[in-house]
Amino acid sequence: MMQLQGAFTALITPMHGDGTVDYEGFRSLIRFQLEKGIHGLVPLGTTGETPTLERDEQDRLIEIAVQEAKGRVPVIVGVGSNATAKTIENAKRARALGADGILVVTPYYNKPTNEGIYRHFSAIADATDAPILIYNIASRTGKNIDVQTMERLSRIPTVIGVKEASGDLAQMGDIIQMVAQPRRAEGKPFAVLSGDDAFTLALCALGGDGVVSVVSNLVPDRVSSLAKACLAGNFAKARELHYSLLPLFKGAFIETNPIPIKTAMGWAGLPAGPCRLPLCDLEAANIPKLKSALAAADIAVR
Repeated sequence: MMQLQGAFTALITPMHGDGTVDYEGFRSLIRFQLEKGIHGLVPLGTTGETPTLERDEQDRLIEIAVQEAKGRVPVIVGVGSNATAKTIENAKRARALGADGILVVTPYYNKPTNEGIYRHFSAIADATDAPILIYNIASRTGKNIDVQTMERLSRIPTVIGVKEASGDLAQMGDIIQMVAQPRRAEGKPFAVLSGDDAFTLALCALGGDGVVSVVSNLVPDRVSSLAKACLAGNFAKARELHYSLLPLFKGAFIETNPIPIKTAMGWAGLPAGPCRLPLCDLEAANIPKLKSALAAADIAVR
């Protein structure tokens, strides 16, 4: 069973000026990620604006990611929706197209009970052999997966970990201590990855496994180095890297993700383009703030 560790990029979806998907830009971005030492790729997540993408667009992006990765790093494809049947359909398509694993977000808007969450993930596991990375992000879904429910989910054979974006460091520590460590003692991999760049150092210090990163779209080498230093127990180096990146961690979320990171990537000459509605351009008042954050993180832009 797959064991996840390190820095994984939650990939943006580059767009042309007319709002169509820039597939060659996406291919170029993945090559950039691999050249800079990223440990894994996560297309079709929140950062990829997936709810705005059509099925054929999603399929083509998966195909490109798998083609470019060539098995060198895992490709974990976002397949989650707020309908279990739709999530299963997405998961089967992603797996057929070569995904190494799937990222499944907590069902959003309908706010299922803990029992409903368990049945949702169980049904997905019953329907596909894909390794499942749970994505817990209450700020977007309206529902937190608590530690007790996570412990129950961790016993599903194909669940391999969680992207933890609850923003609650105490909960993250409890998941590591009460869920991940017991599963590992039983010989079952269960990764705890930070879903927030700014929590990478703290999570790893508690025994976590790395990060699914937004800012690594722009600086994959630096985020990979941070994760490697953390996992090696070199926390002096990790702190140095964390503080050098902290202005960017903050700046990347001055507006709804992925608006700031796509803006910054465009300034840096990377394929990004605009967001699709209902997301729009960075507000004018935030342009100098983002440029200041990039300068503080020693990132050159045009």
